[in-house]
Amino acid sequence: MSTKSVITGCGAYLPQKILTNDDLAKIVDTSDEWIRERTGIRERHIAEEGEKTSDLATKAAQAALEAAGCEPGDIDLIIVATATPDLTFPSTAAIVQAKLGAAAGAAFDMQAVCTGFIYALSTAEKFLAAGQHKRALVIGAETFSRILDWTDRTTCVLFGDGAGAFVMEAQDRKTARGRGYINSYLRCDGRLVDLLYVDGGVSATQTTGHLRMQGNKVFREAVARISQAMEWVATDAGIDIHTVDWFVPHQANERILKGVVKKLDLRPEQVISTIAHQGNTSAASIPLAYCQGVADGRIKQGDLVLLEGMGGGLTWGAALLRA
Repeated sequence: MSTKSVITGCGAYLPQKILTNDDLAKIVDTSDEWIRERTGIRERHIAEEGEKTSDLATKAAQAALEAAGCEPGDIDLIIVATATPDLTFPSTAAIVQAKLGAAAGAAFDMQAVCTGFIYALSTAEKFLAAGQHKRALVIGAETFSRILDWTDRTTCVLFGDGAGAFVMEAQDRKTARGRGYINSYLRCDGRLVDLLYVDGGVSATQTTGHLRMQGNKVFREAVARISQAMEWVATDAGIDIHTVDWFVPHQANERILKGVVKKLDLRPEQVISTIAHQGNTSAASIPLAYCQGVADGRIKQGDLVLLEGMGGGLTWGAALLRA
């Protein structure tokens, strides 16, 4: 019998420490007005010293498990989308598996930067559809504060830390009742790697490095490529994009979100945005925004939801699901 991969629970975690725009103005040449006008960001959460990506991921996963009514032992696949792992190896997913006490199945990381959660969600669905696994934890978790150059006002004002998680379960179509993952669209153009990257790494420099970005060029690429992905994933599913209930984008920049809305002739009120109070949390931003939509009652069971993201690589993609 064919199955559907259904999101049965989601969870979110944000570090307690909040860094406002006014706080940033004390350490770098910027202002609250300058940041808000260019990005829409007012504040972001920052991990405490000693608080790791796996810690954030574990707390989000625990919340997702509770929402799904599951125990850690019910999970047989863990995928963590992150560009800021605890260690070079083992994977952050392996560390999360141990912290959860979920000792069965597979665990690995997915690295596609800000598109990482879309890549991880699509990958988990393939494992579930193949019948190799029954229930997956798909997590986006980042501590981008660890790779920021705090003297570069063009990048350090954009990013924050956080984690979001989905419990994704293989259900037969009768049980799913139309809910679940529909399809996705994943792309990468490695020729554009110099638009958004970290200038360090194990093999290249034996250092962690700092995030570097050509902001104006990223903006131009983002609107076109994100719009393309969203249109394709809806059209391929035979769905008019204007019938989608909610759009849950990667929270990169409010100007990018508005650009996509205008290009696709969408309604701004359909977009779930958390950027003002969370900033750009890379692979964590999509599940964090989705969880916010569930928590405040906007996203309801049966709603059609379109997720999208773009990140370093350049990578970009979209996923369509019924909540």
